[in-house]
Amino acid sequence: MKYVRIATLTAAVAATALALTACSSGGGDAGGSDGDGEAVAITDLNIVVPADPGGGWDQSGRAMSQLLTEEEIVGSAPVTNVGGAGGTVGLAQLANEKDPATLMVMGLVMVGAVETNASAVRIEDMTPIARLTDEPLVVVVPAESEYDTLEDLVEDVVDRGQAVTITGGSAGGADHILAGLLLEEAGLDGGEIAEKLNYTPNSGGGEATSLILGGKVAAGISGVGEFLQHIEAGTMKALAVSSDEPVAQLPDVDTITDAGYDVVLTNWRGVIAPGGIDDAERAELERIVTELEELDAWKDELETRGWADAFLTGAEFDEFLAGNIGEVTTTLQNIGLVG
Repeated sequence: MKYVRIATLTAAVAATALALTACSSGGGDAGGSDGDGEAVAITDLNIVVPADPGGGWDQSGRAMSQLLTEEEIVGSAPVTNVGGAGGTVGLAQLANEKDPATLMVMGLVMVGAVETNASAVRIEDMTPIARLTDEPLVVVVPAESEYDTLEDLVEDVVDRGQAVTITGGSAGGADHILAGLLLEEAGLDGGEIAEKLNYTPNSGGGEATSLILGGKVAAGISGVGEFLQHIEAGTMKALAVSSDEPVAQLPDVDTITDAGYDVVLTNWRGVIAPGGIDDAERAELERIVTELEELDAWKDELETRGWADAFLTGAEFDEFLAGNIGEVTTTLQNIGLVG
């Protein structure tokens, strides 16, 4: 079974994990350290969403902002959207950020986009703070679509190739990877997948939704939370979910495995901070997100959105992130999305 979640760590991956933790110089004004490694206090936080409004990253960032301020964990937490190129435009901006009181929402999508966009700025250049959530994807079609099963859709792509358009998030992200894995399971190799897969990427979930509801594409892939209201309203038809078990919000929808394709893929999301912040500043950011994760209101938000609690900080998140970067890169190469 194909999982893009937690990789087996090799010595090379462990070395990458060490590189991820080597962000211990520099500082800033807001919430800054006194330079001696003493505890710091961040009272106002900046949250950067490296995507346009409407998608899972945006939903995550705004939920964080609302609860952090409502529960008075911080005084303010404004959200700034910086869309483009699977989050790598925002990532490049974060590389120049000097304020340590800054968190950027990111996740599996950005891991893939760094590779497919050959980004000069990499996640390894930043400071990992926490993995927050894990979400299955759902494959949908317009309500009036001729496709009634996942097999109907996949076989039509195999037969007609570029005539069948699939939309989702950024190029190289979780949605794009899932589309490639489905075609690989249908028997195509990397070159054939690249030739046949007509994938239209978007910077935010709102644009993908418009394309699907407008009948401009044959199908769409995104997190369950992004399409759930449209599935429940009957304007989209869900063909399958990418988790290993059916999801509570869509109990009657098959998993991709049950639909005949041996693929399990979940989309994790987390937060990173600028590179070069010191240990005390990192510890303070970890404290803030840990307090968020412990809130009953945050747990309610996860349930409402269909997100699983996948909280990790510290060395555990460093190791997970290093492993995920290595595994996703290999997967992208195998399905022909990168050379």
